[in-house]
Amino acid sequence: MQPSDFSPNSAVDLGARKAAMEREAKQRAAESAGRTNPYAVNVDESNFQAEVLERSMSVPVVLAVLAGWSEQSQQVESALDNISVRSGGNWFLAKLDSEASPQLMQALRVPSTPMIIVAVQGQIMPGPAGPATEDQLRDWLGQVFGALAEQGMLPPGHPGTVEGDPGAQPEQQGDQGAQPGDPSVRPVDAEAQEALERGDFEAAATVYENAVKADSGDTESKMKLAQVRLIGRLQDVDPESSRQAAAERPDDVAAQCRVADIDMYGGKFEDAFDRLVDTVRRTSDDDRDQVRTHLLGLFELLPPGDPRVGAARRKLTSALF
Repeated sequence: MQPSDFSPNSAVDLGARKAAMEREAKQRAAESAGRTNPYAVNVDESNFQAEVLERSMSVPVVLAVLAGWSEQSQQVESALDNISVRSGGNWFLAKLDSEASPQLMQALRVPSTPMIIVAVQGQIMPGPAGPATEDQLRDWLGQVFGALAEQGMLPPGHPGTVEGDPGAQPEQQGDQGAQPGDPSVRPVDAEAQEALERGDFEAAATVYENAVKADSGDTESKMKLAQVRLIGRLQDVDPESSRQAAAERPDDVAAQCRVADIDMYGGKFEDAFDRLVDTVRRTSDDDRDQVRTHLLGLFELLPPGDPRVGAARRKLTSALF
């Protein structure tokens, strides 16, 4: 799964268009009644990359996959809105209508609705599906944010909690999290964020490359550089055909690296590492060095000291020697 899965250029489905219009009408009615959640936005194929993937580089995004006809979905949506409003901007809520976005449903491999997915630092992590109470959702999100904080995967300054300062000023819909004028945001992150908003992944990568050159100990910029590069590599990649090519050509280094990228993006870190370690074992000379280099680059996506990286490094050493 990657940004190219979410192309809006497919044939228009009339049923999906009707569902989208109904949700938009509901949103306008809530706005007129003053009941909108300032930390929520509706998403579909046209804005998924900007509102979920790119936004998650600077603030966690909780994606709620909903069905408009479902009472369970309505209950989950209401509960998440309540929790989100009290978050003080700790995270952003994105709402996806399953009927309006069938391509996204397929790309995200959603088994049923309602379903919760967390996006952080450009990576997608599937969550629970089915009915849930407000207390259950709050507890689950608290566990997720706590674990992400321990792994160093949350943006700088994030408290690692679900609910934040109730006096915090609401973020306006359409903002992309890190803003140039925000004193809590590093200048390098603000500059990179501006490039990401333009869809210029190369420029964003250059920003972080320069930061790492200036300070080789800047682990935060190293991680974000790896993340930007990963998302950039996946812009024009189709996951299904990529996996088929990798299965048919196990010695094709580019094919194996491409699927490893897809797995990393989907949060399947061990799968990605094991695939490339196995490829190292099967290859030699320049091909082997190419795989090794790619694998070392993927290690940068996780925090220093992550046990999964340590285990993969040991496997890589064994494969090489």
